[in-house]
Amino acid sequence: MKGARIIISGGGTGGHIFPAIAIANALKRMDPACELLFVGAIGRMEMEKVPAAGYKIVGLNISGIQRGSILKNLALPFKMIGSVRKALKLISDFKPDAVVGVGGYASGPLLYAASLKNIPYLIQEQNSYAGITNKWLGKKASKICVAFDHMEQFFPADRILKTGNPVRKEVVEIENKHFAGAELLKLDPLKKTILLTGGSLGAGTLNKSIEKHLPEIISEDVQLIWQTGKYYYKGVMERLGENYHPNVRILEFLNKMDLAYAAADVIISRAGAGTIAELCLIKKPVILVPSPNVAEDHQTKNAMALAEHQAAIVIADRSAEDTLVAETLRLLGDKEKCESLSRNIGAMGLPQADDLIAAEVLKLAAKGI
Repeated sequence: MKGARIIISGGGTGGHIFPAIAIANALKRMDPACELLFVGAIGRMEMEKVPAAGYKIVGLNISGIQRGSILKNLALPFKMIGSVRKALKLISDFKPDAVVGVGGYASGPLLYAASLKNIPYLIQEQNSYAGITNKWLGKKASKICVAFDHMEQFFPADRILKTGNPVRKEVVEIENKHFAGAELLKLDPLKKTILLTGGSLGAGTLNKSIEKHLPEIISEDVQLIWQTGKYYYKGVMERLGENYHPNVRILEFLNKMDLAYAAADVIISRAGAGTIAELCLIKKPVILVPSPNVAEDHQTKNAMALAEHQAAIVIADRSAEDTLVAETLRLLGDKEKCESLSRNIGAMGLPQADDLIAAEVLKLAAKGI
């Protein structure tokens, strides 16, 4: 039997790529004969990560608007036209039954090309506040899968389906792993533990906030799992040294994120949509410090969507250096608040997002076949 032919477009960051791969894996589970093609942006992370997950990818020569550089933006219209042309050719050659856009630079040209060719497409909108491109493309989308409420302000209400954001299953399966996590990180499983994660590249504000107040953390005999990120690790190690304190684990990257989540009592994080989706399934008390350096201030809006449900504490980036550590230590000592945050964030978790989205894609493809 002939399988569905699907193009999945987008990427740019792990927050877009991991959900895209999760959707692809779900499609393969449901329709093993389906044929998948990824379309990404040349030079971006997806060009490595997608082949590593076992899928074919083609790159478009597309980039985003460069803030503060008129010269770098001059080529953008030409790149856009070239990318739409290449996307139209890809669609003609591959003949997809449906197209999926997960966000990122490549998503726009590919979905626009699909609309010109009358191919049904689905948008997976990860944030609580839709960006300009998705709002525009949403007008012709067959289905928009969202993770937050109140999205009818951006998209036609009759085409919205609340599915949640797909997550990496291996990262959120933390049950009965607390002691294994403590053992791997050489920590005392009975001591209170903070996990700070700023994503693979790291977050300057989070690192500065922690480094400035390390003495307070140590004086409370609290443990810290500190993932600095690629950009900051070397500098932190030069300043603090390899064995700074037995209660502090400084790491560039966390390969076993599930064990770090399992070992933690409180988690400090940025507020990317993918991270929030994971945190809702992990069900631990969370302090979010939204990055101010993202388009349309998405992270603040994502964080506030949780705060509205008393599911997270939100601290503004500008005040983190002064208040983050004090607030975290206060929370660690407040058992009732920790329990209520865990309960409320857990209630927002949507664990079947990848399957729900894949099922919608196959329905669209069946109409297209």
